[in-house]
Amino acid sequence: MANPFLVELTRGERVESWHRGAVAIADASGRLVWSAGDVERPVFARSALKMLQAVPLVETGAADAFGVSDPELALACASHTGEAFHIDTVAGWQTRIDCEETCLACGAHMPGNEAASHALIREGRAPGRLHNNCSGKHTGFLTVARHLGVDIAGYERPDHPVQQLALSAIAEMCGLDAAAMPIGIDGCAAPAAATPLQALATAMARIADPSGLAPTRAEAARRLYAAVKANSLYVAGTGRVCTTLIEAAGGAATVKTGAEGAFVAVLGELGLGIALKIDDGAGRGAETTIAAVLAALGVVDRDNPAIAALTDVKVLDTTGHTVGVRRASPWLTAELNGAVAAIANKIAR
Repeated sequence: MANPFLVELTRGERVESWHRGAVAIADASGRLVWSAGDVERPVFARSALKMLQAVPLVETGAADAFGVSDPELALACASHTGEAFHIDTVAGWQTRIDCEETCLACGAHMPGNEAASHALIREGRAPGRLHNNCSGKHTGFLTVARHLGVDIAGYERPDHPVQQLALSAIAEMCGLDAAAMPIGIDGCAAPAAATPLQALATAMARIADPSGLAPTRAEAARRLYAAVKANSLYVAGTGRVCTTLIEAAGGAATVKTGAEGAFVAVLGELGLGIALKIDDGAGRGAETTIAAVLAALGVVDRDNPAIAALTDVKVLDTTGHTVGVRRASPWLTAELNGAVAAIANKIAR
């Protein structure tokens, strides 16, 4: 059965495009409290896994051993936009672990922030590996390697001790068999694990409610969640959707996007996790879907202009006139409206 249409784009009075996808909302026990579409098929959530990949950074004691700050922990979970404060923070962190930019396995690309990109061009400078949106995650990996006393060369390979710890953390938090978990290579050269959306939502719920985790892992989950909530600009950047949603949630949740239409959310006040994937990989579809789900659950205010700009997005022509809209599909809107009471009942039980 095909996944449902979650998002539609109109032009005039007609629907021009649709985005199909799947969404899972689960609690820390693994119980599915609401879903849409196929949530059992393994998908690559890409950068949406970063908080799970950062668990060994805290759990092994590496973060404490090297005095990793909360903004740095947030960068370990981030897809940053290469703004000056991102680059300076990662560079300072690398100095403390006796590493430098050339130690990073991720390649260079232009900053995601337009002003930062223009600044490099004006200065006649090429971007470096620090500008890679995953440089914080990779510096976290290097920190674990330094703490364990293992060779940093090849730290990005799936068989390296650092990646084995990260993959084990993903599998255990998701309730999966690590040996059976499909593994690919992400755009930053680190391993990318494929997980069912229900399992990934469960992992996010275990960060939201870590009471069932072993003490050391529970503390790692609490620290990472707190760091991300308190440092939303480090998780993404100026004007980025993750930063906007975390700020709009006002401490009630964190979110993280992943390439090719993935998104996760940790709902600390509700003890729930969300995971979603848009079939065609469109980020615009994922952004509208996660905002609509969070608004339906009352985690963000749907009347907040920043949220309305994600749930009811104006489609403009080149003169700036509105010619259509991007919004949650009527099907998703109706399902969410009907699901809110059911979700509340399940939470209460």
